[in-house]
Amino acid sequence: MPLTEKQLAELSQEVLEAEKSVKAITNFTDRFPEITIPEAYAIQVRSLQTRVKNGESIVGRKIGLCAKVNQEMFGVNEPIYGHLFNSMVVPEGKPIPMSRLLRPVIEGEICFVLKDDLKGPGVTPAKVLAATAGVIPAMEIADSRFKERRMKAQDLISEDSGAAMVTLGGQLTPVANIDLRLVGMVLEKNGEIIATGAGAAVLGNPAQSVADLANKLAEFGMSLSAGEFIISGSLTAAVPAEAGACFRATFDRLSSVTVRFVS
Repeated sequence: MPLTEKQLAELSQEVLEAEKSVKAITNFTDRFPEITIPEAYAIQVRSLQTRVKNGESIVGRKIGLCAKVNQEMFGVNEPIYGHLFNSMVVPEGKPIPMSRLLRPVIEGEICFVLKDDLKGPGVTPAKVLAATAGVIPAMEIADSRFKERRMKAQDLISEDSGAAMVTLGGQLTPVANIDLRLVGMVLEKNGEIIATGAGAAVLGNPAQSVADLANKLAEFGMSLSAGEFIISGSLTAAVPAEAGACFRATFDRLSSVTVRFVS
């Protein structure tokens, strides 16, 4: 049975309260096994509307589950998407308290900053690059508000695809003459290399990821606006965060970004 409008509104409020209180809630797919992907996005959109009504503003978007292996794990065949708000942006150098999060993970990503609007359908990687002012290194801090780690895509989507915090670093680099597929990244924890990756890990090309996002948003009557930033997907597997850890992601030709966690 489809979820009612009242249920969608109540579930969206549960997500917001869980984030605010830092207390995990029961997975929606455990309570509503028939919940659909469109219903999960409907919950996400209602949370978005509440945030905006309460004074927050959308400053960017995020893309998740870009790797096929992760899509298969969550039972989908395409990436998922979420929204980034001004309250989620953490300046580089500012310590991140673990007490504000439940079980955070970090991901190094290539961030696109738009100079022109992008409205689907029909957005291609070439159109993305033409609309991009430049790219910068980003570190996403993703989190989950659900109790069970074995989530389904519907759970993840309904909680804004795990969006929690993001730190941007370095200077804006024009995309001209840069093949983003070949941009390498080295991820360090407390000075030791723990992972490496390249732009091609993101759907073969990070620009494809952004194009898919623009086309997906069109299904909800939304689009990407000039000035927004888009974190395009992780170049490596997610890494658990912990108090006392300092993570640094260094990108070929794009400088680096650092985040530090405290208790």
